[in-house]
Amino acid sequence: MSNDTTSNDTTLVLGATGKTGRRVAARLRLRGTQVRAASRTSRTRFDWSDPSGWDTALQGVDAVYVVPPPVPGPVHEFVARAEAAGVRRLVLLSGHGADTWGDSTFGLEMRSAEDAVRGSALEWTVLRASNFDQNFDEDLFHAPLVAGELALPAGAVPEPFIDIEDVADAAAAVLAEPGRHAGRVYELTGPRALTFAEAVELISRASGLPMTYRQIPSAEYAATLVKEGWAEDDAHHVAEMFVLMERGVIAEATDGVATVLGRAPRTFEDYVVRAAAAGAWRR
Repeated sequence: MSNDTTSNDTTLVLGATGKTGRRVAARLRLRGTQVRAASRTSRTRFDWSDPSGWDTALQGVDAVYVVPPPVPGPVHEFVARAEAAGVRRLVLLSGHGADTWGDSTFGLEMRSAEDAVRGSALEWTVLRASNFDQNFDEDLFHAPLVAGELALPAGAVPEPFIDIEDVADAAAAVLAEPGRHAGRVYELTGPRALTFAEAVELISRASGLPMTYRQIPSAEYAATLVKEGWAEDDAHHVAEMFVLMERGVIAEATDGVATVLGRAPRTFEDYVVRAAAAGAWRR
């Protein structure tokens, strides 16, 4: 199947080499959808910091899966370009409970992207996902777990972690069903909320490896990330997420997955069993 088409029947997947993008693209292809995979390293190059390539990526596109950039602003211009190119639908990945974040400095880029998409003349859907299960084996929590201790600023307030496979299933379903999800905001979470200590205990048990969880101040966590090579702004942004989580405004599980997919979301235990069997935390 060609990645290029001149008629508007293609779905553009941004961040196509990333955690959600690559999963969404695979699901759409399996459904028989024409997919144009775009990222900084894909054949169709897309870089939020370089608008010169946007129009080429948007040519002949009907729908776009949008993963927002790390800074506020660019999605407004992108949406204007999409409208001019004849795009009809946008599906945006955002964060759980984004309209409850208030004065938090976390997620300004996601809220800016929501404003751009929801204010457009196009058919739009917003998928607001909680923290991914896969952060424990594909992202910044992985290395500390392999070393035996995860130290974060999270305390007794739980998080309704979602399996990223459910996020991808939901995105693919919305993209494949024009009209049905127009103007909807779906809050996507797992079936129940867990504390980070409980999550680490489940991973330890399933993997058979000793692992502990320790709560630390957010400033200490940010400093640790900087020592590991993170830019200071990025480190403080991640630390601010935990400050927001401690407010408890995003701690509740929702029925968003069931609403979109007609089934319950995967459990954290299901994720842990799959990841442990695949050797995710092998030392």
